[in-house]
Amino acid sequence: MSQLSKIQTSDAPAALGPYSQAAAVDMQQGQLLFVSGQLPLDLHTGKLLEGDLVEMTHLVIQHIRNILEAAGSDLTHVIRTDVFLKDLADFTTFNNAYQMHFPGPVFPARQTIQAAKLPLDSPLEISCIALIPFKDQ
Repeated sequence: MSQLSKIQTSDAPAALGPYSQAAAVDMQQGQLLFVSGQLPLDLHTGKLLEGDLVEMTHLVIQHIRNILEAAGSDLTHVIRTDVFLKDLADFTTFNNAYQMHFPGPVFPARQTIQAAKLPLDSPLEISCIALIPFKDQ
């Protein structure tokens, strides 16, 4: 497991959801992995999942988990996520689903942005930066 440290100061606004103001990692422990934006695509059809935002969030994070594992990492090593929502009115619903996968107490740093248009007209896209720990870690 990486030595991910929560950075928090009262000199900046507190996080509004399940994420840290910042997260630090000792780079002597592994390599950085940059995971491209993932959409809620069904692996069998290649089409957007037909479902609600909660189901879509779980699917996107499962795709990210699969990529992390293929690289020798996992969700506990995620340092930062970038979330793009079609509608920020979904912020609370998204947070509730998201935090099931990142239970804390140290959450990845995160930004959440409303995007007018995402690929395939998806309501959600998530990318992340994670640590691939050295094998002896």
